[in-house]
Amino acid sequence: MAITAAASRLGTSAFADTAPVELRPNWTAADAELVIRAVYRQVLGNEHLMQFERLTSAESLLRNGKITVQEFVRQVAKSELYKTKFFHNNYHPRTIELNYKHLLGRAPYDESEITYHVNLYQDKGYDADIDSYIDSLEYQVNFGESIVPYYRDFETTGKGQRTVGFTRLFKLYRGYANSDRAQGKKQAQLAWELGKNLASAVDAPSPGVLSGTAGGSRNGFYRISVVQSAIGGGPQIRRSSAQVLVPYEQLNSKLQELNRQGKRVLSVTSV
Repeated sequence: MAITAAASRLGTSAFADTAPVELRPNWTAADAELVIRAVYRQVLGNEHLMQFERLTSAESLLRNGKITVQEFVRQVAKSELYKTKFFHNNYHPRTIELNYKHLLGRAPYDESEITYHVNLYQDKGYDADIDSYIDSLEYQVNFGESIVPYYRDFETTGKGQRTVGFTRLFKLYRGYANSDRAQGKKQAQLAWELGKNLASAVDAPSPGVLSGTAGGSRNGFYRISVVQSAIGGGPQIRRSSAQVLVPYEQLNSKLQELNRQGKRVLSVTSV
């Protein structure tokens, strides 16, 4: 069940309304393509992937049934592509936060989890650290070999969850139309709360990324609903919304353009 009735305002209803992506028995080629897109979207933090960046060898192994979804997730997380986006240029605690989000679908619950992965990386290296997430009992119980990881703490399932996980995840989640690299944050976002063992405040997604869809195709079109924001300190005048239709590859640039024009995005939905 959804963990809060405010899901629509917080931008999480798309996840609550969308079933986890799973490669079921007797899957088809279309099913495999859906899984590949979902893994890239989850593990790469909703980052747009260029054609030349795709892990074609790993994709082929999955399409041919040579590896499981779990192993495909592992190969993406261990790839130089993932390291370039989230490891080489970030402070290590920030990388660990994102590893939890991308691979286990939650934020770190306490400081001991950060410390564990810092020590594991120093002792055994990057690959062993990634394996520790994907080979964990937590991963197996929630995703197994065939389910693509997803943001678990936006819903109440009772599978090893902590209440603090919901608020912690909002420190890392900035809306479905955003990406983890677009935030431009290289330092850990949970350092203070984890260090003091305090609950995190719920930081709602930034304006313009409050709603969207988790099931849209990266080859399809998106409808952006916008209104003109108030100018300066002038009064807020009721205005009718406008609709903008854009292909996926132009979505980020269009959102930036609308922001520069002083428009407020109400929703982003696939069509």
